[in-house]
Amino acid sequence: MAHVRVIHDPIGETLTVYFSDPRVDQVCEETGEGVVLIKDRRSGEVIGFERLYYKPEAGPHTVTVETLVAEKVGE
Repeated sequence: MAHVRVIHDPIGETLTVYFSDPRVDQVCEETGEGVVLIKDRRSGEVIGFERLYYKPEAGPHTVTVETLVAEKVGE
């Protein structure tokens, strides 16, 4: 089952989104406008992206997160 991982670094001003697990052998490709694609080095598949210079607007924020929990087979 697919999942999305979102990481906000307020000090580094980045927002990183992974569509699948981060890889040891991943590569980054800057596309311009402060957007970096994160790809699997072997397959070239885009596994996420990073937004540079990310600063959320001031004020209250609402984020809706859906979490799916699955049992591991064999436990």
